[in-house]
Amino acid sequence: MTKDSSGRLHVTVKTGGKRKLSSKLWLERQLNDPYVARAQREGYRSRAAYKLIEIDDKHRFLKPGHVVVDLGAAPGGWSQVAAKRVGALAGKGKVVAIDLLEMPEIPGVTFAQLDFMDEHAPEALRAMIGGAGVDVVLSDMAANTTGHRRTDQLRIVGLVEAAAMFAAEVLKPGGAFVAKVFQSGADAELLAQLKRDYATIKHVKPAASRQDSSERYVLALGFRGTA
Repeated sequence: MTKDSSGRLHVTVKTGGKRKLSSKLWLERQLNDPYVARAQREGYRSRAAYKLIEIDDKHRFLKPGHVVVDLGAAPGGWSQVAAKRVGALAGKGKVVAIDLLEMPEIPGVTFAQLDFMDEHAPEALRAMIGGAGVDVVLSDMAANTTGHRRTDQLRIVGLVEAAAMFAAEVLKPGGAFVAKVFQSGADAELLAQLKRDYATIKHVKPAASRQDSSERYVLALGFRGTA
């Protein structure tokens, strides 16, 4: 264990055995990540919780009584934040979440293990939502990568476009849409559609997003409603 340039303790993981270099670097990054340590202290399931906390602290779209849909929810950090901020634990708001992976129960969150890209997913989500209108659609989904940059970019854009289309079908006027994008942000066609559908569009990169990552989020506020 050593100290970095800022004086903080830095954990170094030894190589050896069957551990690959990539695994060593990932483990070392996790052990030295202040957001990972903070999430463990404060009871959040992932460091990603602080991305949503930072975005909402600034833009205030998660409000008591709101109905929220969380796409790509596992392991549950965003759902935890949303449930707390809309009052779902007290029965005031509602959080509906899906993911391809299993996710242990979270108080105030209705969860289903479901592939959002399955043709039956939107119908299943509407059934989970019930008759309530949706105030916020969150998407922290990320496509499985192939290593081919263009293919991966198309998959990412496809996910965001599908999430945006679903949001346009379920959001109440004034609603919000937040989605993970990469590289320079949402592509031109998607951005043009969002500008037609929402009053305000922003690209944001929370401090909790690793600086060496191309990850960022598109934030769309003030849904205009469907004609």
